[in-house]
Amino acid sequence: MKLPAVTAGLAAAELLTVRDFVRHGVSRFTDAGLSFGHGTTNAHDEAVFMVLEGLKLPIDRLQPYLEARLTTPERRMLADLIETRVSTRKPASYLLNKAYIQGVPFHVDERVIVPRSYIGELLFTDLFGGDDFTLVEDPTAVETVLDLCTGSGCLAILAARIFPDAAVDAVDLSADALEVAKRNVADHGLEERITLFQGDLFKPLKGRAYDVILTNPPYVSAEAMAALPPEYRHEPAMALASGEDGLDIVRRILKEAPKHLTDDGGLLCELGTGRELLEAEYPEAEFLWLETAESFGEVFWITKEQLLDL
Repeated sequence: MKLPAVTAGLAAAELLTVRDFVRHGVSRFTDAGLSFGHGTTNAHDEAVFMVLEGLKLPIDRLQPYLEARLTTPERRMLADLIETRVSTRKPASYLLNKAYIQGVPFHVDERVIVPRSYIGELLFTDLFGGDDFTLVEDPTAVETVLDLCTGSGCLAILAARIFPDAAVDAVDLSADALEVAKRNVADHGLEERITLFQGDLFKPLKGRAYDVILTNPPYVSAEAMAALPPEYRHEPAMALASGEDGLDIVRRILKEAPKHLTDDGGLLCELGTGRELLEAEYPEAEFLWLETAESFGEVFWITKEQLLDL
């Protein structure tokens, strides 16, 4: 097997175009048996993202650039980037300090998990102010939103776009994560609308109540944590792990949320694959399970009134 430096050097010398580097990336990632799931789900999409983002090109427009010939510095940069992805098993978003949700860019580094919540997609569907079924009839009537376990701040920022007149609070236990969130809030020019709090779930909020609470909390079980691929082990464990069955933090949120919701408010929560466990524990709960392009039954909506019946 060639050493990474040799492989990168040969690639930089022999490969010329965007197409060449995408093909090279797919081959290297497949041969190395990499794991995906941090914004892409396969070797091809990972290679495309890394090549286009590395070249500062639009990540959703590959075709116009496929035959573009690259400069020597660009070829060296891409060759090194691809080999670093293979040798370190770090998620591509950490190597490039960039992740996207619904085309919206965010700065990321190893102080936060790579943004990938299904809630991001749901915020852009007609569930919020659409013509058919809706969770919130009029997004402009929403005055207060909370993003719990905000991490990079991505959901708080998306919420500020979807609910244009809302004041948005965002909470995280990690001071490091909040530094990343602070940067993203500033990058999106939302310092006047988003307030960041450090603390354990609802504790720093001092009785505040919200029309909408969004949360993508830690929900990985102990067994799943032990089996995580190397890519996921680069992420902060505190942002993933949630007790033996993965529901410790979700249980706390369900218990405490009613005190922090307005009378007509609701909670939108992602919990991964824990649906069966949650429904078994709360058999009378009226969870509304939502569907996204790549999931069903991993995000639920529940109102304050329904929470009070738990």
